[in-house]
Amino acid sequence: MIQSVERAAAILEIIAQEGGRAHLRTIHERMGIGKTTVHNILKTLDRLGYVQRVPGDMRYRLGSRILNIARMAGNDAMLRDRVRPVLEAVARACDATVLLAVPSGDEVTYLDMIEAPAWSLHGVGFGQREKLEGSALGLVFLAFFPGVEKRMAFARHRPLSAAFVSRIEQVRAKGYALDLEACRPGWNCVAVPWRDGGLMQAGISVTGPADRLPRRRLIDLSWTLMTLAA
Repeated sequence: MIQSVERAAAILEIIAQEGGRAHLRTIHERMGIGKTTVHNILKTLDRLGYVQRVPGDMRYRLGSRILNIARMAGNDAMLRDRVRPVLEAVARACDATVLLAVPSGDEVTYLDMIEAPAWSLHGVGFGQREKLEGSALGLVFLAFFPGVEKRMAFARHRPLSAAFVSRIEQVRAKGYALDLEACRPGWNCVAVPWRDGGLMQAGISVTGPADRLPRRRLIDLSWTLMTLAA
Protein backbone atom coordinates (compact mmCIF):
# COMPACT_ATOMS: atom_id res chain seq x y z
CA MET A 1 0.00 0.00 0.00
CA ILE A 2 1.28 3.50 -0.87
CA GLN A 3 1.57 5.43 2.39
CA SER A 4 0.89 8.91 1.00
CA VAL A 5 -2.30 7.74 -0.73
CA GLU A 6 -3.42 5.93 2.41
CA ARG A 7 -2.88 9.07 4.49
CA ALA A 8 -4.70 11.30 1.99
CA ALA A 9 -7.70 8.95 2.03
CA ALA A 10 -7.65 8.89 5.85
CA ILE A 11 -7.68 12.70 5.98
CA LEU A 12 -10.71 12.85 3.67
CA GLU A 13 -12.51 10.29 5.84
CA ILE A 14 -11.74 12.29 8.99
CA ILE A 15 -13.13 15.48 7.45
CA ALA A 16 -16.26 13.58 6.39
CA GLN A 17 -16.66 12.10 9.89
CA GLU A 18 -16.38 15.60 11.37
CA GLY A 19 -19.39 16.71 9.37
CA GLY A 20 -17.58 17.79 6.20
CA ARG A 21 -15.16 20.26 7.83
CA ALA A 22 -12.34 19.93 10.34
CA HIS A 23 -9.46 21.95 11.83
CA LEU A 24 -5.86 21.02 11.07
CA ARG A 25 -5.34 20.27 14.78
CA THR A 26 -8.24 17.80 14.82
CA ILE A 27 -6.94 15.98 11.73
CA HIS A 28 -3.38 15.94 13.12
CA GLU A 29 -4.49 14.51 16.48
CA ARG A 30 -6.65 11.79 14.92
CA MET A 31 -4.00 10.83 12.35
CA GLY A 32 -1.24 10.54 14.94
CA ILE A 33 1.43 11.81 12.53
CA GLY A 34 3.38 15.08 12.32
CA LYS A 35 1.40 18.28 11.82
CA THR A 36 3.74 19.37 9.01
CA THR A 37 3.09 16.12 7.15
CA VAL A 38 -0.66 16.54 7.54
CA HIS A 39 -0.46 20.16 6.40
CA ASN A 40 1.54 19.23 3.29
CA ILE A 41 -0.99 16.56 2.31
CA LEU A 42 -3.83 19.03 2.86
CA LYS A 43 -2.09 21.59 0.63
CA THR A 44 -1.87 19.00 -2.15
CA LEU A 45 -5.52 18.01 -1.70
CA ASP A 46 -6.44 21.70 -1.73
CA ARG A 47 -4.60 22.32 -5.02
CA LEU A 48 -6.38 19.33 -6.56
CA GLY A 49 -9.80 20.49 -5.32
CA TYR A 50 -10.44 17.61 -2.90
CA VAL A 51 -10.42 19.91 0.13
CA GLN A 52 -11.06 23.63 0.35
CA ARG A 53 -11.04 26.52 2.80
CA VAL A 54 -13.40 29.47 2.57
CA PRO A 55 -12.65 33.02 3.79
CA GLY A 56 -13.24 33.47 7.51
CA ASP A 57 -13.14 29.75 8.30
CA MET A 58 -9.91 28.04 9.37
CA ARG A 59 -11.36 24.57 8.90
CA TYR A 60 -10.71 22.37 5.88
CA ARG A 61 -13.85 21.30 4.02
CA LEU A 62 -14.49 18.58 1.50
CA GLY A 63 -13.85 20.36 -1.79
CA SER A 64 -15.88 20.82 -4.93
CA ARG A 65 -14.03 18.10 -6.82
CA ILE A 66 -14.81 15.32 -4.38
CA LEU A 67 -18.39 16.58 -4.00
CA ASN A 68 -18.75 16.46 -7.76
CA ILE A 69 -17.55 12.85 -7.78
CA ALA A 70 -20.16 12.07 -5.13
CA ARG A 71 -22.79 13.88 -7.21
CA MET A 72 -21.97 11.85 -10.31
CA ALA A 73 -22.27 8.66 -8.28
CA GLY A 74 -25.52 9.83 -6.70
CA ASN A 75 -28.71 11.41 -7.93
CA ASP A 76 -28.59 14.52 -10.13
CA ALA A 77 -32.30 14.99 -9.50
CA MET A 78 -31.55 16.18 -5.96
CA LEU A 79 -29.36 19.03 -7.21
CA ARG A 80 -31.81 19.80 -10.00
CA ASP A 81 -34.74 20.06 -7.57
CA ARG A 82 -32.76 22.24 -5.22
CA VAL A 83 -31.71 24.77 -7.86
CA ARG A 84 -34.96 24.74 -9.86
CA PRO A 85 -36.51 27.71 -7.94
CA VAL A 86 -33.40 29.75 -8.76
CA LEU A 87 -33.70 28.87 -12.46
CA GLU A 88 -37.35 29.90 -12.44
CA ALA A 89 -36.50 33.24 -10.81
CA VAL A 90 -33.74 33.86 -13.38
CA ALA A 91 -36.07 32.97 -16.27
CA ARG A 92 -38.68 35.46 -15.04
CA ALA A 93 -36.12 38.22 -14.53
CA CYS A 94 -34.16 37.75 -17.77
CA ASP A 95 -36.83 36.54 -20.22
CA ALA A 96 -34.37 34.13 -21.84
CA THR A 97 -33.45 30.45 -21.83
CA VAL A 98 -31.81 29.37 -18.56
CA LEU A 99 -29.52 26.34 -18.16
CA LEU A 100 -28.16 24.43 -15.17
CA ALA A 101 -24.96 22.43 -15.67
CA VAL A 102 -22.14 20.68 -13.81
CA PRO A 103 -18.61 19.75 -14.87
CA SER A 104 -17.92 16.15 -15.85
CA GLY A 105 -14.29 15.49 -16.68
CA ASP A 106 -13.38 17.93 -19.44
CA GLU A 107 -17.03 18.44 -20.43
CA VAL A 108 -20.15 20.35 -19.38
CA THR A 109 -23.16 18.19 -18.46
CA TYR A 110 -26.62 19.78 -18.54
CA LEU A 111 -29.03 18.97 -15.70
CA ASP A 112 -31.94 21.31 -16.33
CA MET A 113 -33.29 23.97 -18.69
CA ILE A 114 -36.12 26.49 -18.83
CA GLU A 115 -36.69 27.62 -22.41
CA ALA A 116 -37.89 31.07 -23.37
CA PRO A 117 -41.28 30.85 -25.14
CA ALA A 118 -40.04 32.89 -28.11
CA TRP A 119 -37.24 30.54 -29.20
CA SER A 120 -35.96 27.00 -28.81
CA LEU A 121 -32.40 25.88 -28.10
CA HIS A 122 -31.96 22.61 -29.99
CA GLY A 123 -29.46 19.95 -28.96
CA VAL A 124 -29.45 20.71 -25.23
CA GLY A 125 -31.19 18.69 -22.54
CA PHE A 126 -30.75 16.60 -19.40
CA GLY A 127 -27.58 14.50 -19.50
CA GLN A 128 -26.24 15.97 -22.73
CA ARG A 129 -22.63 17.12 -22.80
CA GLU A 130 -20.43 19.68 -24.49
CA LYS A 131 -16.77 20.54 -24.35
CA LEU A 132 -15.63 23.02 -21.71
CA GLU A 133 -13.63 25.13 -24.13
CA GLY A 134 -15.59 27.90 -25.81
CA SER A 135 -18.75 27.89 -23.71
CA ALA A 136 -19.52 30.40 -20.96
CA LEU A 137 -20.36 27.57 -18.55
CA GLY A 138 -17.07 25.87 -19.38
CA LEU A 139 -15.15 29.07 -18.58
CA VAL A 140 -16.99 29.38 -15.26
CA PHE A 141 -16.04 25.82 -14.31
CA LEU A 142 -12.43 26.40 -15.34
CA ALA A 143 -12.31 29.59 -13.29
CA PHE A 144 -14.09 28.54 -10.11
CA PHE A 145 -14.24 24.73 -9.85
CA PRO A 146 -11.01 23.43 -8.25
CA GLY A 147 -9.10 20.93 -10.37
CA VAL A 148 -11.05 21.44 -13.63
CA GLU A 149 -8.32 23.57 -15.23
CA LYS A 150 -5.69 20.91 -14.45
CA ARG A 151 -7.94 18.10 -15.75
CA MET A 152 -8.51 19.93 -19.03
CA ALA A 153 -4.77 20.43 -19.54
CA PHE A 154 -4.19 16.75 -18.75
CA ALA A 155 -6.88 15.66 -21.22
CA ARG A 156 -5.29 17.79 -23.94
CA HIS A 157 -1.77 16.45 -23.10
CA ARG A 158 -0.39 19.99 -23.11
CA PRO A 159 -0.61 23.16 -20.99
CA LEU A 160 -3.38 25.63 -21.71
CA SER A 161 -2.28 28.56 -23.85
CA ALA A 162 -1.37 31.85 -22.18
CA ALA A 163 -4.27 33.57 -23.95
CA PHE A 164 -6.77 30.98 -22.69
CA VAL A 165 -5.42 31.15 -19.14
CA SER A 166 -5.80 34.95 -19.35
CA ARG A 167 -9.50 34.50 -20.27
CA ILE A 168 -9.97 32.24 -17.25
CA GLU A 169 -8.33 34.84 -14.98
CA GLN A 170 -10.65 37.53 -16.35
CA VAL A 171 -13.66 35.36 -15.48
CA ARG A 172 -12.33 34.94 -11.93
CA ALA A 173 -11.94 38.69 -11.60
CA LYS A 174 -15.39 39.55 -12.98
CA GLY A 175 -17.41 36.68 -11.50
CA TYR A 176 -19.08 35.77 -14.80
CA ALA A 177 -18.22 34.48 -18.28
CA LEU A 178 -19.46 35.49 -21.73
CA ASP A 179 -19.86 33.41 -24.87
CA LEU A 180 -20.38 35.54 -27.98
CA GLU A 181 -21.37 33.00 -30.66
CA ALA A 182 -18.34 30.86 -29.73
CA CYS A 183 -20.27 27.72 -28.78
CA ARG A 184 -23.25 28.10 -31.15
CA PRO A 185 -23.35 30.44 -34.16
CA GLY A 186 -26.04 33.07 -33.70
CA TRP A 187 -26.34 32.50 -29.93
CA ASN A 188 -24.84 34.48 -27.04
CA CYS A 189 -24.59 33.42 -23.41
CA VAL A 190 -23.58 34.58 -19.92
CA ALA A 191 -22.84 32.17 -17.05
CA VAL A 192 -22.12 32.40 -13.32
CA PRO A 193 -21.28 29.88 -10.59
CA TRP A 194 -23.89 28.54 -8.17
CA ARG A 195 -22.48 27.93 -4.70
CA ASP A 196 -23.70 26.14 -1.61
CA GLY A 197 -21.99 26.94 1.69
CA GLY A 198 -19.31 28.89 -0.15
CA LEU A 199 -18.42 25.98 -2.45
CA MET A 200 -19.27 25.92 -6.14
CA GLN A 201 -21.67 23.10 -7.01
CA ALA A 202 -22.94 24.01 -10.49
CA GLY A 203 -23.19 26.73 -13.11
CA ILE A 204 -26.20 28.71 -14.31
CA SER A 205 -26.36 30.40 -17.70
CA VAL A 206 -28.70 32.66 -19.65
CA THR A 207 -28.64 32.24 -23.42
CA GLY A 208 -30.50 33.49 -26.48
CA PRO A 209 -30.16 34.78 -30.06
CA ALA A 210 -27.24 37.19 -30.47
CA ASP A 211 -29.49 39.98 -31.75
CA ARG A 212 -31.69 39.70 -28.64
CA LEU A 213 -28.80 39.32 -26.20
CA PRO A 214 -25.88 41.49 -27.40
CA ARG A 215 -22.76 41.91 -25.27
CA ARG A 216 -24.05 44.97 -23.40
CA ARG A 217 -27.28 43.22 -22.50
CA LEU A 218 -25.39 40.13 -21.29
CA ILE A 219 -23.21 42.25 -19.01
CA ASP A 220 -26.32 43.87 -17.55
CA LEU A 221 -27.90 40.45 -17.04
CA SER A 222 -24.77 39.14 -15.33
CA TRP A 223 -25.52 41.25 -12.23
CA THR A 224 -29.10 39.98 -12.08
CA LEU A 225 -27.86 36.43 -12.54
CA MET A 226 -25.16 36.71 -9.83
CA THR A 227 -27.68 38.23 -7.40
CA LEU A 228 -30.29 35.50 -7.92
CA ALA A 229 -27.68 32.71 -7.87
CA ALA A 230 -26.07 33.98 -4.63
